[in-house]
Amino acid sequence: MNVVEMRGITKRFPGIVANDNIHLTVKQGEIHALLGENGAGKSTLMNILFGLYQPDEGEIFIKEKPVTITGPTMANKLGIGMVHQHFMLVQPFTVTENIILGDERSKRGMIDYKKAERQIQELSDRYGLRVDPTAKISEISVGMQQRVEILKTLYRGADTLIFDEPTAVLTPQEIDELIEIMRNLVKEGKTIIFITHKLKEIMAACDRVTVIRRGKVIQTLNVSETNEKQLAALMVGREVSFTVNKKEATPGEPVLTVKNLVVEGNRGIEALKGLDLEVRAGEIVGLAGVDGNGQTELIEAITGLRPVKSGMIQLKNRDITHFKPRKVTEAGVGHIPEDRHKRGLVLDFTVSENMVLQSYYQPPFSKGWAIQFAEVDQYAKRLIEEFDVRTPDEHTPIRALSGGNQQKAIIAREVDRDPDLLIAAQPTRGLDVGAIEFIHRRLVEQRDKGKAVLLVSLELDEIMKLSDRVAVINGGRIVGWVDPQKTTEEELGLLMAGRVIQEEVSG
Repeated sequence: MNVVEMRGITKRFPGIVANDNIHLTVKQGEIHALLGENGAGKSTLMNILFGLYQPDEGEIFIKEKPVTITGPTMANKLGIGMVHQHFMLVQPFTVTENIILGDERSKRGMIDYKKAERQIQELSDRYGLRVDPTAKISEISVGMQQRVEILKTLYRGADTLIFDEPTAVLTPQEIDELIEIMRNLVKEGKTIIFITHKLKEIMAACDRVTVIRRGKVIQTLNVSETNEKQLAALMVGREVSFTVNKKEATPGEPVLTVKNLVVEGNRGIEALKGLDLEVRAGEIVGLAGVDGNGQTELIEAITGLRPVKSGMIQLKNRDITHFKPRKVTEAGVGHIPEDRHKRGLVLDFTVSENMVLQSYYQPPFSKGWAIQFAEVDQYAKRLIEEFDVRTPDEHTPIRALSGGNQQKAIIAREVDRDPDLLIAAQPTRGLDVGAIEFIHRRLVEQRDKGKAVLLVSLELDEIMKLSDRVAVINGGRIVGWVDPQKTTEEELGLLMAGRVIQEEVSG
């Protein structure tokens, strides 16, 4: 039976047709992938199914009956739940308080929290989610927060679950666990629509896949009858290279030198414990480590966002240890942050305004106290075209762009400033294969121009493909160096987990 059928769905926004006469059929008990580039219209289509948007044209059928979904409450009543890419959780509340919020079941005007906790624990156990109903959201991992979102939909009785880019913020281990959870849900009779652009995950988890490109359905295929290469070509409209073409590095003088660095984490405990690191001109150094081993604190210390307790940070032999963020930027450091919303963008500003966040006070964007908006817009238009940022125009608020296009805007801004050191933290998180190929090429171009690139990524294949040398971080220290040409992902994974490195490569 078809649990969801969308016929002729069209949705227009100013300057763009997000969905163009889309037909989608989802069968009972399958994991159905919705694959497309950033900005292809995947999330818009599912926001229509969940009642957050109304279609301009088209019809929706749930279990073969025509319906009008006026909002999320109506979607819930029809058995549809959505796990959003950016979690909708109240941080100081407990898991239980978040799950029942908006669906409080009271008896004589009193909410029975204990009963709700028992129901949530039963759901958690049944689907293998392993969530503690009494834990505070602020104290659990990102992966666990996502499980709370899944529980929220199950608590409301969802039979069809929409997962919107669910792996964008997860570690590789958490991704494997999520796929297992999805399989458990399907075994129990649920149906899953999986919005993604990660081909590996589609091949590992899904039964069928519908490819959307620029708002139109290109094809629906059985996953067992396709492969990553074919899906990539259908998604972006051309063949995509999965390898990084780069010549051998010719490193020059040290650009970044970190000596015996000690930095405290958020709880006052030392996150970096005498860390040493060197990145030279004309090379990409990959920093590999299990999340939470000091990577974030290192980046924040270098960029002036976190105070240094002791040790030294040098940029081209200049001491920048205690520089403020603006001074670090002016010294020649570019920063692609791991969290684009917290550190990379002002979401209510336009695309143009975000493109000059680091340089709005300098000519030609500023004359005296006045910002020259014509110059800003002209600059933004060039970067939008050069970096293929999909936006109606440069005056669009950047929060209206897809996550991947927001990331491209940050990369455009940081790369175009031509810094001596480019710190790229999770630079391709949330990007599709076409965009990943583009970003990788840009990072290699920076290297080939004689710039130093520090790549911090949880994607081991990205570290292996791009890096000229790999520094392994564990427990707040660099525990060794490896040559990506002479090791494997499996070996690197073991080193990251703390196995002693036998052979060091200083390069």
